[in-house]
Amino acid sequence: MAKQGNRNITEVINDYSKRLLGFIRKRVTNEADAQDILQDVFYQFIGNTEPIERLTSWLFTVTRNKIKDRHKKHKPQLLEDIYPDVEGEEMLNWSELFFDEDDTPETAYLRALFWEALDEALDELPEKQKQVFILNELEGIPFKDIAEQTGETVNTLISRKRYAVLHLRERLSDLRNDLLNY
Repeated sequence: MAKQGNRNITEVINDYSKRLLGFIRKRVTNEADAQDILQDVFYQFIGNTEPIERLTSWLFTVTRNKIKDRHKKHKPQLLEDIYPDVEGEEMLNWSELFFDEDDTPETAYLRALFWEALDEALDELPEKQKQVFILNELEGIPFKDIAEQTGETVNTLISRKRYAVLHLRERLSDLRNDLLNY
């Protein structure tokens, strides 16, 4: 019986891997994240103790949920670093504004303003600071992996990102004030 169950699990993985991975790749920009999501889906499948009536529907629903979870988890935390909460000051919820699925003309315009200002501010940084900021903050690559790629120490990378954050915080403060007082 256990051998039959393992064979069925293997068949499901073989039958659905390509389809699910293609589905994930259309919604996730990073290949490593796509592979992780696929793995998480199959871990949930293997650990499931309830009967599954419609396997395809179940797998794609779990996959969709894992993608949403990954997007929530990878929202750039630096937005709060750039615009820290000042006591008594009304705060914009940056993550809702910039990563909200509702694409109204107003949020699209504000999003475009923000990304344009961020791109300009990033271009003002020394190349190594800009690179570590983009890799870590925008692409979600851990410092350890960046260190392996570049040969730099993790502490050096953290320091570079810190200088980038300080510059971005100062450079984007006018935009923040304009949006808060809008």
